[in-house]
Amino acid sequence: MTKPKVLITGTAGFIGFHLAKLLLAEGFQVHGYDGMSDYYDVTLKQRRHSMLLQNPNFAATEGQLEDQATFDAVADAFQPEVIVHLAAQAGVRYSLENPRAYLDSNIIGTFTVMEAARRLEVKHLLMASTSSAYGANTEMPFIETEKADTQLTIYAATKKANENMGHAYAHIHDLPTTMFRF
Repeated sequence: MTKPKVLITGTAGFIGFHLAKLLLAEGFQVHGYDGMSDYYDVTLKQRRHSMLLQNPNFAATEGQLEDQATFDAVADAFQPEVIVHLAAQAGVRYSLENPRAYLDSNIIGTFTVMEAARRLEVKHLLMASTSSAYGANTEMPFIETEKADTQLTIYAATKKANENMGHAYAHIHDLPTTMFRF
């Protein structure tokens, strides 16, 4: 029985790298997609991709998610059965300085990923959110059933919007979708 092909966005990041490494060790074919933005150390990201590229079941593309033509070309060529969307413009403080980066990456980029998942009829779409989505909630510890309607930053607001978009796509397009808050 062959393992599903998995497209992972954000494979040069900490979580994406380790997920790709684990899946490759389990015998999956993985295609990584990362923008290599300089928000985090680009040299570290390049080293992570170099390590993953040692495995013949790994390929990578460098590109921005908001570049729909490039992402679609990669997804169409790879034909994933599962997409794990981890890429995002991260950082709460930076969202105060450059909110547009969050709209482009986290809203438009996520829309690009969801559209590809819908079009390719993937078996499962998994998308990362953040505990920042709980916003001004004061109840501790946070629990998944709490309302999360009071985000305090653009970063958190874009990630909560991603959760809502994911819910709508799952409902409208019968797309199996899992959101998780880190």
